[in-house]
Amino acid sequence: MLITPRDREILRLAVPAFGALVAEPLFLLADYAIVGHGLGTTAVGALGVAGMVLSTLMNLCVFLAYGTTASVARQTGAGNHTRAMRGGVDGIWLALGIGVALILVIWPLAPAVVELFGASAGQSAQAVTYLRISLLGAPGMLVVLAGTGVLRGLQDTVTPLVVAVGSFALNAVLNAWFVLGLGWGIAGSAWGTVLAQTLGAAVYIVVVARGALRLGTSLAPDLAGIRQAGTAGFALLIRTVCLRIVLLAATAFATRMGEGELAAYAIATQVWTLLAFALDAIAIAGQAITGRSLGAGDTATTRAATRRMVQWGVWSGVVLGVLVVAARPVLPGLFDADPEVTGLLLDVLWPVALFQPICGVVFVLDGVLIGAGDQRYLAWAGVWTTLAYLPAAVLAAGYGVVALWCALGVWMIARLITLVRRAAGTAWLVTGA
Repeated sequence: MLITPRDREILRLAVPAFGALVAEPLFLLADYAIVGHGLGTTAVGALGVAGMVLSTLMNLCVFLAYGTTASVARQTGAGNHTRAMRGGVDGIWLALGIGVALILVIWPLAPAVVELFGASAGQSAQAVTYLRISLLGAPGMLVVLAGTGVLRGLQDTVTPLVVAVGSFALNAVLNAWFVLGLGWGIAGSAWGTVLAQTLGAAVYIVVVARGALRLGTSLAPDLAGIRQAGTAGFALLIRTVCLRIVLLAATAFATRMGEGELAAYAIATQVWTLLAFALDAIAIAGQAITGRSLGAGDTATTRAATRRMVQWGVWSGVVLGVLVVAARPVLPGLFDADPEVTGLLLDVLWPVALFQPICGVVFVLDGVLIGAGDQRYLAWAGVWTTLAYLPAAVLAAGYGVVALWCALGVWMIARLITLVRRAAGTAWLVTGA
């Protein structure tokens, strides 16, 4: 493909976004490595349980980033820079409020939540400790999401990358010091992550506050603005819940198939997640570009940028699919898979590769419609595509893990149909501030 100025703009936003997306999961990976080295298997299991709870909470709150990106980008495109920063400030206040609410609600429920996972007594006690300490960092974690959304809306994806890498490095150093140096146990791992995330949040608060004060925007909470941000985020929350239902249901079906099938499914999911980061980076560029161009009232640019990003999504999906096929022979060895899991994984990787071009289009159009503020449609589409997936998963459950992954392909095709149908119309092309 010939690189055009529009391509350079897409890459300017997408490449740093990809780096930030990859850096975020490294927080937990660093925790696993240090805890496993210093505290042993029981602590690693406890970290896995607590980490699943925390990651679910954060994933449900990703609307703080997406909704803020869309609103700030639209106001920026309309030339309303003061209102753009007002929206960013409201988003951060909303994140702080939700973070405090999570502490108040989940803290007393932590033992009951951990018990749902059926962990041993030793693992449960450590998981509760890690979860409760980590909850103190929830406001910081959510401010990072909202702050990232503000800067993406301002067409800046480099600063989030710098903050993500810096936070990861600090997290690794603090965890090693607290766990291995000071001997604080799993609590030390949690405290290291809390401090790193909170300091990252402080950077975003400083950056947004400076921008707001430069434009004369008040930093005080605006209840009407916070309520509006929360209302817009509710539809995105429904969309995210539908996504989590599909992924959790797939894991539940794989669990019932046996240990080998579950292991192959889990490894394939990790591969798919890594590929999703690359495609989601283009979607993030779509959020920022679409919001800005519609805010400026330029539907022609919106259409042209969408077409080009869809092309990027398709070709990226093709390349990623080819890479998966090429890497098939070596991937099982990287995960030290036994012969049974290796055989299953080699079969599962075929549908993983096959569906990548479809994923490319789905991720891009999802980002474009989020950037357009079309959250209500995305919520309803999420409900219908989930209903399309569940019967397919039930049927596939009796035919093995490859069939189960093909059921996920049915879900992606359903999403493709709903998104392409919407993007082909004009209802989402709402212009102005």
